Amino acid sequence: MKVLLINGSPHKSGCTAYALHEAEAELNRSGIDTEFINIGTAPVRGCTACKKCVTTPGRCTYDDDIVNTIIEKSFQCDGLIVGSPVYYASANGALTAVLDRVFYAGSGFSYKPGACIVSARRAGTTAAIDQINKYFLISNMPVVASQYWPMVHGTRAEEVKQDLEGLQIVRTLARNMAWLLKCIDAGKSVGISKPEKEEKIRTNFIR
Repeated sequence: MKVLLINGSPHKSGCTAYALHEAEAELNRSGIDTEFINIGTAPVRGCTACKKCVTTPGRCTYDDDIVNTIIEKSFQCDGLIVGSPVYYASANGALTAVLDRVFYAGSGFSYKPGACIVSARRAGTTAAIDQINKYFLISNMPVVASQYWPMVHGTRAEEVKQDLEGLQIVRTLARNMAWLLKCIDAGKSVGISKPEKEEKIRTNFIR
């Protein structure tokens, strides 16, 4: 079993990365493999609603590497943890552009547990958590919980290291992710399959 961790911060060794690595270490202690991706600092195009991905399932037509890389890895992992700094009480804009395209063009995360961790100097964390969780909730993904909202505080990784409660929340989140993955795996071994999907019904409110 493997969990994909996405660092949505432009900083490879900043606050968000520190919290994600704390979760990664706990997952590894629980016997779960991990893969870590930094979205980096390269410009990321937002979704243009061209809908060309309808004819190329599992791939975005704009091949700027990071989006299609994550889509490919989504089919190879069993769970997802997304980390983001808080910008104006929301997730990083580059991360939002990535997630918009990943979840619109791909379906590899369906029925796989998802969780998020956010980092802020002070506030805006719960709004960012709500924003990221919506990607999971629209994609048939069980959302992994913790003992409190998954956030850490600090302006540098050294300060996040001092946020003992925040880091404990992150570790609890990772252990809960590992537990749920093992429960799903145990269910598969006795013949419990994914829920049967109905054909989608779309209702237009303007007629």
